[in-house]
Amino acid sequence: MNRSVALLLGLAAIVVMALLPIWMGPFYTRVAQLFFFSAALAVAWNILGGFSGYWSFGHTAFIGMGAFAAAHFVTQIGPIGSGPFSMVLPVLFAGLLCGLFALIIAYPILRLRGIYFAIAMLGVSQVVGELVNNIRWFQGGVGVFLAAPVPGGVPPEDFFYYIFAALLVLCLIISIIVRYSRFGYALLAIREDEDTAMMLGVATERYKILAFVLSATLVGVLGAVYGYSVGYFTTYTVFRLDFSLNMIVFCLIGGIGTLFGPVIGTAVMLFLTQVLLSGFLDIHLLITGALVVAIILLVPGGILGAVKEKIGGRKTPGKGTEA
Repeated sequence: MNRSVALLLGLAAIVVMALLPIWMGPFYTRVAQLFFFSAALAVAWNILGGFSGYWSFGHTAFIGMGAFAAAHFVTQIGPIGSGPFSMVLPVLFAGLLCGLFALIIAYPILRLRGIYFAIAMLGVSQVVGELVNNIRWFQGGVGVFLAAPVPGGVPPEDFFYYIFAALLVLCLIISIIVRYSRFGYALLAIREDEDTAMMLGVATERYKILAFVLSATLVGVLGAVYGYSVGYFTTYTVFRLDFSLNMIVFCLIGGIGTLFGPVIGTAVMLFLTQVLLSGFLDIHLLITGALVVAIILLVPGGILGAVKEKIGGRKTPGKGTEA
């Protein structure tokens, strides 16, 4: 696609996103808010899991850490500024803390590969969640409050709609910059064959750590804003295994390792679960699981992979495409 055409389409999408709440009711605005949040999480996860091939089953740890870090920042230091600006420092602190934590655990945990890394990250998320839940200072068991800095006269769902939309755009911009930089090409080389990449002089360890820290930082920022959006949360509200699983499923459905696959996968799954299947609460999970299995079996390369194959590209199950 011509870059100028892609830029125009991107600007048009931003304009449409900005105007949608005018016509949508509160319910659909909340669904759109959930879409932006979930898509941004998937894009952030994709930087590590999609580009480098290191699938993390424990990224929910950074969502929970981000939310609690922002809450305790406000508790200990107090709100700085007013309105939306009072979010800025707590959210940045949450992102930096998650990035620092990822940096600390990166060297030992990234020495594992494949399913061993995935399970190790799942263990990390469970350990962090239990620590927050059981150490009294964190107040994970009783819960913490984060006052929503919504300007007067603005519906909360509209406010967080725009916040999460902006974060999705930010994550996409960072993802695009990473993908087409030397950093991104190094991650793709690691994904294809890490040992060969190392022999060819790629600093695999350094690039893996950078991807891990960047992904964790973005997820931590999203977790902090999510904490503001729900207002009150406990350990079980934010350290949820389904967050990690959804990031992976959304990337698989849309096209793991692609730029826009995570967004497309999120849109498809949320439309199915929140709109089409909203009236089937008794068998909601059964139908959703069957649909996920069917989609993955029919289009193993994701929706973007299937589109590329349809227009004459090569079929690359499980690998990323350029889109």
